[in-house]
Amino acid sequence: MAFLQEPEPQRGTLLSVLPGISRIVARNPGVMTYHGTNTYFIEAEGGISILDPGPNDAQHVADILAAAGGKKITRLLLTHSHYDHMGAAPALQQVTGAPIAAFHESGLEGYTADIALFDNSELAGFTAVHTPGHAPDHLCYQLILPDGCKILFSGDHVMSWSSSVVSPPSGDMLAYYRSLEKVIARDDVFYLPGHGPVLPEPQNLAAQLLAHRQKREDAIMAALRVQGWSIAALAAQLYAKADPALKVAATRNVLAHMLKLKAEGVVVENAPDPNLHPDIASLPQRPPGPLPPGVTQAIIDQSRADTRRRFTLRGAAYSVMT
Repeated sequence: MAFLQEPEPQRGTLLSVLPGISRIVARNPGVMTYHGTNTYFIEAEGGISILDPGPNDAQHVADILAAAGGKKITRLLLTHSHYDHMGAAPALQQVTGAPIAAFHESGLEGYTADIALFDNSELAGFTAVHTPGHAPDHLCYQLILPDGCKILFSGDHVMSWSSSVVSPPSGDMLAYYRSLEKVIARDDVFYLPGHGPVLPEPQNLAAQLLAHRQKREDAIMAALRVQGWSIAALAAQLYAKADPALKVAATRNVLAHMLKLKAEGVVVENAPDPNLHPDIASLPQRPPGPLPPGVTQAIIDQSRADTRRRFTLRGAAYSVMT
């Protein structure tokens, strides 16, 4: 796929993106976040809209406030409730008093935004586009620039640097397929993603992402025609990942595909593998250092248990199970 790369951006600096739009890249680089989360500044007569405040990092919050340069921050918009995108929102709201706008059904239990958005909701020139899949509450935001150019803040739904992880239970592969089809049918000129640089001709990459997922599903189906598989064993067969975080992400993607096929009546779930796959057994039961925000030991344990789940094609006659 034609992913884009960019040099590591200067930290704490407001970087111009398009007329009236700038970004600060948060200090949270990693294998899942690239150089860090893009926090967008969108200027208007009444002040600045901040889209995706980013992680709950005191320096990042200070960078945002300094970059605003005394201009009023009028609202905080969230693409979704993952902490690398919304963690800084409470701290920014405490300082600025700006209301938080997000999808009306948050993916974060117990959280309610000040401004509840729905598919096609309009707010201060933005139009919300509900795109579940990566997260159930994921919104993209369309903005039409003064010259008529249509842009879409695409969050983690379509990113220029990499594909998105679809991790059950909050990640839903069937919804992700439908949401990709939804944005492919649109006529936006640029995507401004949650991580990475601006994406021109974005429908091309969105179509490639959908085709890639369909190809992966074809590979899963081919493997299932031969035998039944556990999630971890099939992930090891289909993906070549050395990084532990990427190994786990691969199992989450395979599970998402299996649950899509199960919902469609194509596969059935069997008794779990009694043993962990070596790829998973070799990983620490708890990663070193403090757990990231939003991650609990119960979530880690469930993720490990999910790798033992086994599936077969509905009506298959084979007896081999890996």
